[in-house]
Amino acid sequence: MFTFYNRHNNQLYNKLVQLSRNIFFYKDLALKDNFETRIILIFLHLSIILIIFKRSKKSKFPQKIFDNIFLNIEYHLREIGYGDVAVNKKMKILNKIFYDILLKIHSEKSDTFKVNKKLIEKHLFEDIKNRDKFIVKITKYLETFYDFCFVLDDDIMIKGKIDFKF
Repeated sequence: MFTFYNRHNNQLYNKLVQLSRNIFFYKDLALKDNFETRIILIFLHLSIILIIFKRSKKSKFPQKIFDNIFLNIEYHLREIGYGDVAVNKKMKILNKIFYDILLKIHSEKSDTFKVNKKLIEKHLFEDIKNRDKFIVKITKYLETFYDFCFVLDDDIMIKGKIDFKF
């Protein structure tokens, strides 16, 4: 059934999970520490990496690694206890969220990377009061993450050797 899954391609996924578990998100920004929030944070980081690959034009992002990331998410849904039908429905929703983030996180009109604050509010801060302060903080984090990763070699990012500290 999952014949193309390769657990040896998990370095980037593991790094994305590690980045999504940064205490900054849960202590400083007061985000809910749950599966959905972590997936959104993974999607934000992955979207930035994909934008960097597109802009650098040195190499393409490997499809196998992209597929493997989503396969890992599917496996985690199954571990949580979702059944086959529920996993398919949830993956469809998560795919829509991912592509919404990927397409709207940054305006292509600008040469510098600026995070779309409305998108961040939509996916992370709908239920939080005084969200403007938190949106400014996460925007700064994501723009700093972009600047950090932009100077990295493509192979380093693919291998998940992103030693980003904020």
